[in-house]
Amino acid sequence: MTEILKKENIILGCASAPKEEIIARIGQILKDSGYCTEAYVQGMLAKEKIFNTNIGNQIAIPHGIEEVRNEVLHSGMAMMIFPAGTDWGTDEKVKIVIGIAGKGEEHLSLLSRIAIYFMDPVNVEHVVSADVDEIYTIFGQEN
Repeated sequence: MTEILKKENIILGCASAPKEEIIARIGQILKDSGYCTEAYVQGMLAKEKIFNTNIGNQIAIPHGIEEVRNEVLHSGMAMMIFPAGTDWGTDEKVKIVIGIAGKGEEHLSLLSRIAIYFMDPVNVEHVVSADVDEIYTIFGQEN
């Protein structure tokens, strides 16, 4: 099994901020963890300008545009929790932001895994109130 979410990449208790700042920060976490290059982080910001990554149910999943997919070094993700929510340019505030960098086809499997888990609002609230160890247990390992 490969570690796709390191404990140090789970940031709890985040304060609301502009989404561009949040994406830049979560992208920097992915880069610093060796999952991607700076070009991928810039691709994450570019993606948000053309497509809002709020998937509903208080979840946003920023990720890079197709053109920077080759800038992913290893599949991984980072998670920021906003207990009071943060504006994501839609009617609904976002409480969980998950930055992903998926190598090849793993990109789609990461998106799918996250979307399926968070279809249930109970899971959203569980993660918002969970500690790092609980979140790591849910998402830390790739099956």
